Amino acid sequence: MQTIITHWLPPTNFRGSRIKARTSSGVYVIVPWDHALNIERNHNAAARALCRKLGWSGEWVRGWDEKAGYVFVNIAGERMSVEDET
Repeated sequence: MQTIITHWLPPTNFRGSRIKARTSSGVYVIVPWDHALNIERNHNAAARALCRKLGWSGEWVRGWDEKAGYVFVNIAGERMSVEDET
């Protein structure tokens, strides 16, 4: 299973702010910042754009990692207990 990681790209002299969404294998999209949306929704939009590009579907959960940024994980599929199996 792969994750999606999004992070903000600051504006330059030529481009406005953007969000980069990438998979753990390195496939990515860059979408422009939408000022009508808040921070979380901008990151959600970038993750959705990447899912559309790759043909991915399912239910995704967003979390935060201080070093990586927003992290999206697909929760569909096989469920696993976090407790040790004995």
